[in-house]
Amino acid sequence: MSEKERSLNFIEHIIEEDINGGFPRGKLRFRFPPEPNGYLHIGHASSICLNFGLGLDYNAPVNLRFDDTNPEKEEQEYVDAIKRDVEWLGYEWDQECYASDYFQQLYDWAVELIKKGKAYVDNQTSEAIAAQKGTPTRPGEDSPNRNRSVEENLDLFERMRKGEFESGSHVLRAKIDMASSNMLMRDPVMYRILHKDHHRTGNDWPIYPLYDWTHGESDYIEEVSHSFCTLEFAMHRELYEWFLDNVYEEGRVKPKQREFARRNLSHTVVSKRKLLQLVKEGIVNGWDDPRMPTISGLRRRGYTAASIRNFAKTIGIAKRENLIDVSLLEFCVREDLNKKAPRVMAVLNPVKVVITNYPDGEKEWLDAENNPEDESAGHRKIPFSREIYIEREDFREQANRKFFRLKLGGEVRLKNAYIIKAEDCVKDSEGNITEIHCTYDPLSKSGSGTEESMRKVKGTLHWVAVKHAVEAEIRVYDRLFTDPEPDGHKDKDYMEFINPDSLNVTTGYAEPSLKEVSEGERYQFQRLGYFCVDRDSEPGKPVFNKTVGLRDTWAKLQDKK
Repeated sequence: MSEKERSLNFIEHIIEEDINGGFPRGKLRFRFPPEPNGYLHIGHASSICLNFGLGLDYNAPVNLRFDDTNPEKEEQEYVDAIKRDVEWLGYEWDQECYASDYFQQLYDWAVELIKKGKAYVDNQTSEAIAAQKGTPTRPGEDSPNRNRSVEENLDLFERMRKGEFESGSHVLRAKIDMASSNMLMRDPVMYRILHKDHHRTGNDWPIYPLYDWTHGESDYIEEVSHSFCTLEFAMHRELYEWFLDNVYEEGRVKPKQREFARRNLSHTVVSKRKLLQLVKEGIVNGWDDPRMPTISGLRRRGYTAASIRNFAKTIGIAKRENLIDVSLLEFCVREDLNKKAPRVMAVLNPVKVVITNYPDGEKEWLDAENNPEDESAGHRKIPFSREIYIEREDFREQANRKFFRLKLGGEVRLKNAYIIKAEDCVKDSEGNITEIHCTYDPLSKSGSGTEESMRKVKGTLHWVAVKHAVEAEIRVYDRLFTDPEPDGHKDKDYMEFINPDSLNVTTGYAEPSLKEVSEGERYQFQRLGYFCVDRDSEPGKPVFNKTVGLRDTWAKLQDKK
């Protein structure tokens, strides 16, 4: 077996076996078929990467098809968002398709099934139909309408099409086998009446096809060769194939459905219904809230398309469901941003430092490297003066030997600047430190080549010059849920695990290079983490979203609780 064969996942093995069995490579075609009833999430990203990745690997076209058969929940907003997300991930589709494109063809095929005695109109209540379905251990019972004449069924179905009946009063069912061990084969519903305007077809259709009837036939119309879906559709495969067999014409591509396992992400939910609840109840600020697992939320938070593609590649394709720790996703974006993000300095919890022996009113511009991982990123100039901000937690009046930041009598190096020594501190009436008084060594300037500039001290702090600091709104995000599997508890609702500290908004101060920034730009705030410019930014008033820290601190925090 070659190295390539050993590295194939089971989906690729299926394709290779089909090709080796005579399926023409030039007939390969894949598809990504989302329903436009919400925004795509990280689970969809894996499916996107799978299908479009196969298209790239096999030089085969991939369709983007919208499964738009439920006008009660679907909107053009979601169509636009899905297209935007797929493009942002770096993929191009061959054909933009809609299930609604095929409404007439699906209707015509349904009429043919009625003529063949393989479909009938049922006007029982949904409760009665469900009761007659039986159970996994007890066969179903025939509907009293199952043996209606072909003529009567054709008449009723045509009247359904004309809109003569109320919503929910009649359905069209396939006539298969009420005793089948697969309950999905017990005369499934193909059409229901729904008097709702459709986002593309308006009120042209008062009847809408259901998923099982629509999906396989859409694959067939588009000549999709392989239809990959998640494991919950495994039991649907038999019905998928039954419907195909009843429309198939010799010589056409007959799609093959195969299933792969979902990869669930810890500390979140990916059900569109539950995500919509979070939006409607104001737990988050919209579908693209940076705490959401939606692709648009991840993008707004600062995740890169490359990091999400790498995450999908890392977790791979499997036959069994499992829970992926969100730390892996964070690792992927941290690894990517480390290579790409410019380094800057910002202080999020400031305390003022006055360098008492630095000339009052003087300013100098210091050289700083933009990204040590990328030589082509170049350098920038940052201003230094008598008064600077450092992080409040970087100073202690008294500390043990393991505290390598600033303490009274101790020295630290300011990044790209000088070595300073803490001499004194000023407190307010409540004992809070308001200023730290330091002295600096003028010969210790970084990169100056003097012996003092190469003197080693154990601590290095980031800082920002007070007079030149840019005030910024900083949004620090944490996991939206405190539990790894918030919807995995039978006795508790997932909403009980909402993290009350998932968002902390503060005012920080950044170096002046960040005064004019653009939405989506990403930076490493040195020693703090990676941050992204939010769309709420205004000229001279940037807003930054924290994407991820420089290292995984969540596990350590949980161990301390």
